[in-house]
Amino acid sequence: MARRQTTLRKKIKLTDDEWGKVAGNMAITGTTNFSLYARKMLLDGYIVKRDFKELKELTKVLGELSRNIHQIAKRANETRSIYSDDVEFIRRSYNTVCSMMKERLVKAIRS
Repeated sequence: MARRQTTLRKKIKLTDDEWGKVAGNMAITGTTNFSLYARKMLLDGYIVKRDFKELKELTKVLGELSRNIHQIAKRANETRSIYSDDVEFIRRSYNTVCSMMKERLVKAIRS
């Protein structure tokens, strides 16, 4: 990532109460860098925080599914045969997880 090239430096003075409010707002947004927080607030006036916990969980499920696919492929290579039940299970699982991910993404974008 390219290093940010800044040419101007501005200073502000805050009371303890003001800093407490700023620090609280930074904590709410999950920001630990005051410079980034101040610049974003000065330029845009708001910070959007997204919670992708559900998507992370779905990503784990996709990882498990890919491991299942790998095991089936390994068995197919060893035995030179594959069971239609295995293929159907993978197809259903994949379609279910993909539709759940799409649903969650649309929900996250709209909120």
